[in-house]
Amino acid sequence: MPADIPPFPPGQDPDQTISYRTPRPQPSNDAHTRQWPYPEELGPTVTPPAAPAKRGRGWIIALVAAVLVGVVGGGGVWAASMLSGGGTQPDEVLPGNAVAYVRLDLDPAANQKIALFNIARKFSATKESFAGDDPRKALFETMRKDAGEFTELDYAKDVEPWLGDRIGAAVLPPAQDGAEPGMVVAIQVKDEEAALAGIAKLDSTPERTKTGVAFREGYAIIADTQEEADRYAKATPLSENERFTGDLDALGEPGVLSFWADLGAIAKVAGTEQDPDTMDLVRNARFTGALRFGDDYAELTGFARGMDVKTPETEPVKLGELPATTAGAAGISGLGDIVRDQWAKLQKAADAAGSGGRSLTESGAEYGLTLPDDLVTLLGKSITVAVDGEGLNSDQPNGGVVLRTDPAKAREVLAKLEASAAGGGVAPQLVKVEGDGKLVVATSQDYANKLSGQGTLADSETFQLAMPGAENATFGLYADLDKIESLYLDGLRGEERANAEVLRAVGLSGRASADNAGFTLRVLFN
Repeated sequence: MPADIPPFPPGQDPDQTISYRTPRPQPSNDAHTRQWPYPEELGPTVTPPAAPAKRGRGWIIALVAAVLVGVVGGGGVWAASMLSGGGTQPDEVLPGNAVAYVRLDLDPAANQKIALFNIARKFSATKESFAGDDPRKALFETMRKDAGEFTELDYAKDVEPWLGDRIGAAVLPPAQDGAEPGMVVAIQVKDEEAALAGIAKLDSTPERTKTGVAFREGYAIIADTQEEADRYAKATPLSENERFTGDLDALGEPGVLSFWADLGAIAKVAGTEQDPDTMDLVRNARFTGALRFGDDYAELTGFARGMDVKTPETEPVKLGELPATTAGAAGISGLGDIVRDQWAKLQKAADAAGSGGRSLTESGAEYGLTLPDDLVTLLGKSITVAVDGEGLNSDQPNGGVVLRTDPAKAREVLAKLEASAAGGGVAPQLVKVEGDGKLVVATSQDYANKLSGQGTLADSETFQLAMPGAENATFGLYADLDKIESLYLDGLRGEERANAEVLRAVGLSGRASADNAGFTLRVLFN
């Protein structure tokens, strides 16, 4: 991969580290430090798996949910007092042998909190909660009233005095073969004595199985037993795991929510070692991601490192070269090479899934196709599907496909498909226009001509904000919701309509290479 085209997130090199929190001793490495490429911004799908829930531990989930509401609630004095960031993070107190980790931070960087508050106030469902001083209390009272939880507790007396701003959870390897993975939670606390009493009141399990609680650097370490809690509180922390810290540093701004998973370790826990092909793929792989916020968007970004995938270098998918009037588009590059190189495995997988006794080659022959050659030709270097914003409400909207491939060969393959469709009583009326190394297939001559030219979608402010790094992305999805809202707004009324009108656009962009893959998903707001 060229050095100037980082695989993920767009505009970011995973082999570089980014300082994002209060300085602390770091494992020795040769990586250097640089700034997050989007300093004014606040920024996956694989979610770190949770250990199986155990009876009587529901209060932990409820408490996590209560703090989560703090992310989208509160205002005034509470907001002004929460703009510091920094401080001890949950990974500095959770065990270093974790196979998965998730962190929720109500005290992230100030720009993230400000952006989050601004966005939440745009929606009727969250606007009202932002008028309060402590949204955690509002959720606590709601749970007590509607769900019958914590009926004997008083928030101001039993919870508020000790509950801090950060929560982390880690999934641990099973203590022995055949056992369930372990689970440990770290909750930041303001008062250890009050926290111990409050947690005891929250815990509704029988006396003989009371939850274990220990303290470490301002956090309550909560586990299934006291022996486990004490052991975890003394363990080497996750923050000293070099692979973890390298991945988190490459992630950059960790946002309000961040997560990490050692996919190889999880595969072992799941017994995937019995499948050598899968195990070889993920043995050294990790997945890292974050939820972040900008002035007018929410962003979920994530990347995988260490994947053993032998894929050829592919060129960008070039969604930015579509017409400026584009309402929606999706594209991916490199599929032709993947089909050609992995055809034997694809056939094997299809056989395992059941295909009525026919191979993929035989199935293609029914449509007049010679596989895999014809499929490789169609997919080519890249394939892009687009819908135009002009004429969207007409009987025949403008839509088309751009195939970056050998146009003459692609025409021959399409002719086979058209002949097969005609034999079945279907005769689609499609227009084809050849360009430089591409074939455009569209619903009208005007739109085919439009797609075959050099468009200027990349100059759109909406596209630029929704699709960071689009110029280097090997896959992407884009929808300008302002252009298509006429298709769905008429069926909405009142608050539903007002909330829908807030949505501006959605963009997904990413890049895959031999051993890395990453994405950024953004939702833009008006």
